[in-house]
Amino acid sequence: MIRNILFFSVVFTIAVHSLFAQEVKRLATPSPQQLQWQNMEQTMFICLDPCTWEGIEQGDHSYPIEKMNPSKLDVNQWLDAAEAFGAKMVLFVAKHSSGFCWWNTETTDYGIRNTAYKNGKGDVLKELSDACWERGIKLGIYVYPGDLTWGAYLGGAGRTKDPAKQEGYNKVLRQQWEEVLSRYGEATEIWFDGNCIIPIDDIKEKYAPNAIVFGSSMANIRWVGNERGYAPYPAWNTVKKEDGGTGSATAAHSDPNGDMWMPLEVNTTLKDHYWFWSPENEKHLKSLDQLLECYYKSVGRGGLFLLNSAPDTSGLIPAADMRLYQQLGDEIRRRFSQSIKETSGKGEVVELELNKVTEIDHVITMEDIAFGERVRKYTIEGTKDGNNWFEIVKGISVGHKRIDKFKPVKVRKIRFHASEHAAPPVIKKLAVYMVGDKKDYDRLKSDKDDFGNSWEAGQSKEYIDLVEVGKVSGFVETTNERQFTVDLSKIIDRPGQYELFVAKKVNGTTNKPSEAALMLEGVETPGFCKIDRVFGRMELNITAHPTMKDNSIKVIFNLADKAQDEIVFLRKVVFN
Repeated sequence: MIRNILFFSVVFTIAVHSLFAQEVKRLATPSPQQLQWQNMEQTMFICLDPCTWEGIEQGDHSYPIEKMNPSKLDVNQWLDAAEAFGAKMVLFVAKHSSGFCWWNTETTDYGIRNTAYKNGKGDVLKELSDACWERGIKLGIYVYPGDLTWGAYLGGAGRTKDPAKQEGYNKVLRQQWEEVLSRYGEATEIWFDGNCIIPIDDIKEKYAPNAIVFGSSMANIRWVGNERGYAPYPAWNTVKKEDGGTGSATAAHSDPNGDMWMPLEVNTTLKDHYWFWSPENEKHLKSLDQLLECYYKSVGRGGLFLLNSAPDTSGLIPAADMRLYQQLGDEIRRRFSQSIKETSGKGEVVELELNKVTEIDHVITMEDIAFGERVRKYTIEGTKDGNNWFEIVKGISVGHKRIDKFKPVKVRKIRFHASEHAAPPVIKKLAVYMVGDKKDYDRLKSDKDDFGNSWEAGQSKEYIDLVEVGKVSGFVETTNERQFTVDLSKIIDRPGQYELFVAKKVNGTTNKPSEAALMLEGVETPGFCKIDRVFGRMELNITAHPTMKDNSIKVIFNLADKAQDEIVFLRKVVFN
């Protein structure tokens, strides 16, 4: 009898483990590099360029760089800023759209060695790399794919207007990436802003095989799709491979059943909405409350928070900015550096016993995402006496981290209950906190998100800035009565995701397009315009900061049905 019991016990255990393994195999999981990247949670951009001296956001290679001399530049001060608010990595813009290079490149004279900085002997990328190594801070590198001197236009992913110049520019950009990846230690992250069509896979694999990649066919993370600092909720970590492989996937492509792990990077500015310093921009510093909201809606929704820094013409980050980084870091640490109590566990229900009745207003839940993202819907409940349970808050996705905040409740025990899951949940952390900030409570209800939307179905898209571009008949091509060209150059003023559609009224039936193409600087730029075949909308992904110059952003589309009195509408897609 005992032998039979032992036998069946072993068989049962093997069966359970086999089932567990099959469920793990079915779910997409992160690579070790992706896991390390998500664990950083906060990183910092460093944006310094001739734009800083010009007081603009996009340079055109025309500024006389002999006038540049950031004589007080101190890379350790930059790293002080990063450490102040908790960033584990700095992402240095080594070359922005102006084409100016902050390292000693052999590819152009438009670089640091031809400035007055250190009498032409400075190499800022080297200074920063050395300081990062000494201080244990990771380094990411950004080299803009375009270059106007080669006709590689803004937002074109390295594509040249003149196809005859493409091969020559490919060699230049490849050399630039080989220089920055081979000379300054292994990069943790590399940024191909707005995608990159130029093949650099071999260089990346040779010098930075473990680097996380933003943009291009090598991408293993993705842009959230806005520069507000907000991830959507739910914020799933996976996408379909067909979307992830484009290099331009965003939060809009999230799919809880996706077969590719591709987490979200949530970037935003310290100044609304400027990436580079100028005397005017310094007046637009965000408040501490605004930055905290970004933290909750990036890290608190499972994404990585990438906050910008903008040194001024002296090379230093301004004092007001430094104070704000410190205040942000201090407040995050005050809130979350020490939990009241925490635990971990596996299965649908994980309980946390507090031993005595305790007041709480935050719960942080983390899945062990090494096993994939398993939770699909959950409720957190509390009890004072161990018998009578009440609902505190509910949600959908957890992923790397979910921060739930609510009006204070008194509990002796809480429990996390995954009412829906793709496989048995593995909860890495379930922790409770008492933050005590009344501003958090005033706008919250236990069953609603920050904006009063129910978590039951999740919050997908919100639409803002609706514009009637004009009657569709006014955009007809003379050679084709069903082909239309719409110039959006003066309307789209910020990067982000937009929808263009044709209908008699905003909520009316759309005249569905059969073809659509995005034209940037007069050149068709594939990969950034997609037709939603269900609703008949053209989805535009504008990654570069618009110049608002004539003919810089156009859409050419064909309508399936003959146009009559319909209106062309444009609206921005955002996540709150």
